Amino acid sequence: MAPIPGSGLAKGLAVTLRTMTKKSHTAQYPDAQPELPPRTRGVIGLFEENCTVCMLCARECPDWCIYIDSHKETMPAATPGGRERSRNVLDRFAIDFALCMYCGICIEVCPFDALFWSPEFEYAETDIHELTHERDKLREWMWTVPEPPALDPGAEEPKEIAAARKAAEKLAAARATESAPAAESAPPTQPAPPAGPATTAQADGSAAPGAPDTPDAPGTGQARRPAEGGSE
Repeated sequence: MAPIPGSGLAKGLAVTLRTMTKKSHTAQYPDAQPELPPRTRGVIGLFEENCTVCMLCARECPDWCIYIDSHKETMPAATPGGRERSRNVLDRFAIDFALCMYCGICIEVCPFDALFWSPEFEYAETDIHELTHERDKLREWMWTVPEPPALDPGAEEPKEIAAARKAAEKLAAARATESAPAAESAPPTQPAPPAGPATTAQADGSAAPGAPDTPDAPGTGQARRPAEGGSE
């Protein structure tokens, strides 16, 4: 069946009329700030204390927009007679956001969690040369990084926690194995004699049947048993 002439135009006008009757949801920026998702790739923040100047982020960057300068310092030996050690000290960490394509490779390859995504996006400049931000500015953006999302209750246990639990279980098993031979080698304790007429004194103060006649200990307040065939 051939289409009716003008049906496409009628459908388009119907969509326009339905849209005109609905309320607009336009947010008037900057008066109304947008609600960005937590994983927004706005800008890169630097946590300087974790940076070891390993240069992995600069080497893996496809745009070569990360600039790092450092120097070496000699640290004294921690113990007498020990060997001195050298460490890298960060002098400059800058990112040229005019070249950055926000791929996130630098954040993924950082082995010490020194780089993070921040949802901050209001850093436009009138001069392109001012889009190269130094480590002081990157550190300020670090405090705008949102907290990581909560773990999924049904997710697998992290490898670090599983390894720590296995180590604790092995240590507890080793201690139990060491304490078992010590308990077996200990001398057995003698059981207490059963209570009976042969081991306990009678309630009236007389000696038990079959017990030898012995005088009572002084100070007990009990009378001695009279000898047979006579009186005291």
